Amino acid sequence: MLKRDDIWLLSRLDYIWTEYFADVKQSNKIFIRFGRYARFRLGSIKLDQKKGYTFITITSIFTNPQVPIEVIDHTIAHELCHYTHGFSSPHPKLHKYPHHGGVIKQEMAERNLSHLTLAYHKWIKLYRKQLENAK
Repeated sequence: MLKRDDIWLLSRLDYIWTEYFADVKQSNKIFIRFGRYARFRLGSIKLDQKKGYTFITITSIFTNPQVPIEVIDHTIAHELCHYTHGFSSPHPKLHKYPHHGGVIKQEMAERNLSHLTLAYHKWIKLYRKQLENAK
């Protein structure tokens, strides 16, 4: 089994971009890494205004091999949707708000990524139950 580290995460990003976002120009340098252990914020994307770089951060919970790869891929694809829509990227903003009117779910469906959305929803139900039981 491959170790889930930042190099592995970059390989997932490359795969998702090549397979599902090939039409989106990479207009700046993009970095991806595992961040701190965050229970609720699974991923984020930020633009460094000074350097012009985009940073995607994924919760370190996902280094656990029990988390399905589809859930990690969903999180990466979700952040790439933001990039595509002009949030934390040099691309023009297509919407006023990043999640306005379900644009992420719609973008995922248009890119044939609904299987990842289903896997994510299935996992998140179990994950929330685990959090509840841990209280």
